[in-house]
Amino acid sequence: MRLPATDSISSRPNLFDFAALLCMLGLAVAVGSIARHTLAPLGAPDAAVIHLDPAYLPGYAVRTTLRMFAALLASLLFTFTYAVWAAKSRRAGLLLVPVLDILQSIPILGFLTFTVVFFMSLFPGRVLGAELAVIFTIFTSQAWNMAFSMYQSLKTVPPDLEEVSRGFGLSSWQRFWRLEVPYAMPGLVWNTMMSMSGGWFMVVFSETVSVGNTSVVLPGIGSYIGAAVEARNIGAVGEAILAMLAVILLYDQLLFRPLVAWSARFRFETTQGAVASDPWMLALLRRTRLLNRASRLFGDMLTSVGGLPLGKRPTAPRRDLMPRRVGDGLWLGLLLVVVAVAGYEVVAYVRASLSWHEVARVLLLGIYTLIRVVAMILLASLVWVPAGVWLGLRPVWARRAQPVVQFMAAFPANLFYPVFVVAIVHWHLSSNIWLTPLMILGTQWYILFNVIAGAAAFPGDMLEAARNFQIRGWRWWIRVILPGIFPYYVTGALTASGGAWNAAIAAEVASWGKTTLVADGLGSYIAQATTAGQPARVALGMVAMAGFVICFNRLVWRPLYEFASRRLTFA
Repeated sequence: MRLPATDSISSRPNLFDFAALLCMLGLAVAVGSIARHTLAPLGAPDAAVIHLDPAYLPGYAVRTTLRMFAALLASLLFTFTYAVWAAKSRRAGLLLVPVLDILQSIPILGFLTFTVVFFMSLFPGRVLGAELAVIFTIFTSQAWNMAFSMYQSLKTVPPDLEEVSRGFGLSSWQRFWRLEVPYAMPGLVWNTMMSMSGGWFMVVFSETVSVGNTSVVLPGIGSYIGAAVEARNIGAVGEAILAMLAVILLYDQLLFRPLVAWSARFRFETTQGAVASDPWMLALLRRTRLLNRASRLFGDMLTSVGGLPLGKRPTAPRRDLMPRRVGDGLWLGLLLVVVAVAGYEVVAYVRASLSWHEVARVLLLGIYTLIRVVAMILLASLVWVPAGVWLGLRPVWARRAQPVVQFMAAFPANLFYPVFVVAIVHWHLSSNIWLTPLMILGTQWYILFNVIAGAAAFPGDMLEAARNFQIRGWRWWIRVILPGIFPYYVTGALTASGGAWNAAIAAEVASWGKTTLVADGLGSYIAQATTAGQPARVALGMVAMAGFVICFNRLVWRPLYEFASRRLTFA
């Protein structure tokens, strides 16, 4: 009996294939159109006009979204190189992790002048240079929390899983792609969503590029909001926010919702936990024939690449060129030399330009800002840790809240500043106290997203065991769920604190019209020195902020990371 050729029948394209191919063709046309504009000459940049007609918003939205996804790809590349190197190499981590601490806390707007000049010089007279400068700016608001998420996951892989990988004789390459990346995937997906939302805040500032006396305005939602605020057109601001909401809903439905459902398969558990039904987009893709078959072939190819026997086998003897303690000492010595040289240059610069009384004043202002950062992190933790646990343990509700949380995280926090200024002036409140919440408005969501990721990845068998032993109330929080999500919380709180330091420059000086309120702190010191054109004070403030961030991370967050990797991994 001759059987029908089922493979050939199943591989024939159906209606869903044609619909998907049509969408892919439209996306390719949009990308090609944008790419064609990037190769155009700058022309007369000062004459560039952003039209506040809502008819222009769809085109602006497409251009902004493509910039954000380009920055997201660069962030993923950074995560899978820099963060992996820092986590895998103890010696490299001594240098790479402090550098990452500084990068995620120092305001990128403080040294954008140099990066803009660099990218514009790569493609002189072309729009592409300005586009790369904008993409780099968005990259700086996306990459750090993704890198910290990957670093945390690689540091907290359960020891029994590592033992199994050694038992199977997996090479370092195979162990990375078959164990460590799948284990890191749930947290990385949620942090990728947070990165996309955080990128919207930087978009408002980045789509107007200034080089000397020349301004290059790139069409996008960010420049549209900037033009609307400058024109005091509240209606146009509302239209831009609605367009931003539509874009967030679109990429949430088409990309992140299927990614969250896909990442749930990598949960570390031996029993079936709470799951939600597949999102409609994922179900639709599974009903295609041609695309489904092509995706399977692509997945098999990636699996084959991940299974290549590259790198060292666990049984191979490790031969160091020098003893480990000596090597670590050399790396630490190199780091101390770099810090010493930098410190000497700063001291020489301060002695030539400023007084030591100014240095003491800056240190005192840094303590004020540190108190605000710690207070806001504690307050945000009290609010969002319970909410994140509740959502993470209920996939259906997490999926419902996902677009809402993304929009709240993406909403430009600077639009709240006039409300605070008016309220503080009206009720005669203290600026030193009531400007403080502005520091955490845009960064509190790092805690929520990471806690949701941690609760969603919590093993179902552990929850079932807790129910069987009737562990409830405070005991359940202290003995079960908080230790389980603690590594994720540390990542979220660390990135939130870095973002709060970053936001201090804008939050400690808030204006509306002719009214300007100032809170005593390091952020307002840097902002006022920048406005007054005092580079010595700006440099001193930046160095002081970097010093506070490094010391706080070394004394608080790094010990918590080490504690989580030693005591709070599933074994």
